[in-house]
Amino acid sequence: EVQLVESGGGMVQPGGSLRLSCAASGFTFSNYYMKWVRQAPGKGPEWVSTIHTGGFTAYSDSVKGRFTISRDNAKNTLYLQMNSLKPEDTALYWCATNIRGAEARGQGTQVTVSS
Repeated sequence: EVQLVESGGGMVQPGGSLRLSCAASGFTFSNYYMKWVRQAPGKGPEWVSTIHTGGFTAYSDSVKGRFTISRDNAKNTLYLQMNSLKPEDTALYWCATNIRGAEARGQGTQVTVSS
């Protein structure tokens, strides 16, 4: 059974940092691209970042230069280092991938940026 479990969210002041983790199981993690997606209250899902199997990364313009995606294939874990957080980064963040044509995603972890 494919499982993705996020952790690391919380409340932080503007300008602060958080590191999200996504523990994967039930599939060969190293063989799949992984991505982070977020959804702010009252808005639709927004793609944040993707990391491919070879390490290539991509970011949305809204987080480029502030967020860093990485993966540890030995630990089957995906990360998102978030720096210089802004109130508009407040959202539910989840990790996801596509396995045999179907999207797999976790339940998400809440990030709240507020003073």
